[in-house]
Amino acid sequence: MLKAAIWWLMDYVYAAYWQTRALLSRTDPSTFRSGDRAPIVILPGIYETWRFMQPIVEALHSRGHPVHVLEMLERNLHSVAEMEAQVTDYLHRADLRDAVIVAHSKGGLAGKLVMTGAASDRVRGMIAVATPFGGSRYARMMPTRMLRALSPDDPSIVGLTQDRTANSRVISIFARFDPHIPEGSELIGATNLRLETGGHFRILAHPRVVAEIAVFAR
Repeated sequence: MLKAAIWWLMDYVYAAYWQTRALLSRTDPSTFRSGDRAPIVILPGIYETWRFMQPIVEALHSRGHPVHVLEMLERNLHSVAEMEAQVTDYLHRADLRDAVIVAHSKGGLAGKLVMTGAASDRVRGMIAVATPFGGSRYARMMPTRMLRALSPDDPSIVGLTQDRTANSRVISIFARFDPHIPEGSELIGATNLRLETGGHFRILAHPRVVAEIAVFAR
């Protein structure tokens, strides 16, 4: 219990730090679109802008990947279906092919939906970090509809759970202890990697995450 409490505290310290950094950052995202390796599409979690994942963006770009962020997602307050429509539209407009989606939390739900829709042939696969593929029972207690939509019995979650057509192209990475997703992030048919650490946010900084993306997208 003590270790879980420490992980929980460290997780929120990490989230607060990077949310603050995201607010202050003025980096132009277009500077990350150069590169001759597989294109990467970044999908952040709820209340997060792409800048929350900027360390991953920079690490992948330094390896030669053009990294695409969707500024129209803003703080990711859209429904999963709305996110899917925007990502699909972007993939077609930018004419991206063999793209790799790198997603955090709710972003992984939208990514999976993209991989089952009209742009499925443009996506090689997805690395999803701390994604509630089966929902989170804590979501039922949340005050807003957008958060309650992440509960296990929400129709959008149920539909995604039942559709396994894209699961084999997903690598799901998650911590042993996630304070937001007690059910865990294991996805049937996917490659599931459980890291011996704790957290929902700070796992983004784990070196294994970037290493797995680099191998998958090479």
